[in-house]
Amino acid sequence: MSREDTEDTTIYKKVVVNHEEQYSIWPADRENALGWNDAGKSGPNAECLAYIQEVWTDRRPLSLRKKMEEFEREGGGDDVGNG
Repeated sequence: MSREDTEDTTIYKKVVVNHEEQYSIWPADRENALGWNDAGKSGPNAECLAYIQEVWTDRRPLSLRKKMEEFEREGGGDDVGNG
């Protein structure tokens, strides 16, 4: 029996990275990695991954989203293709 054939029954807790709002799963019986905080969801692997897919709709790091919003507010990109 290969590793892929065995069901993952580990109970995970979902965590979100401090300032970039990126999600991951983490075993419930282990302390969070530095910089990761509980997101309030725990359960089997598939359930946690489904939750992440539901709530993490914009995969860009928060710092990139903010930078792009700033660029758009400042009128960046208006002249693209007009040269």
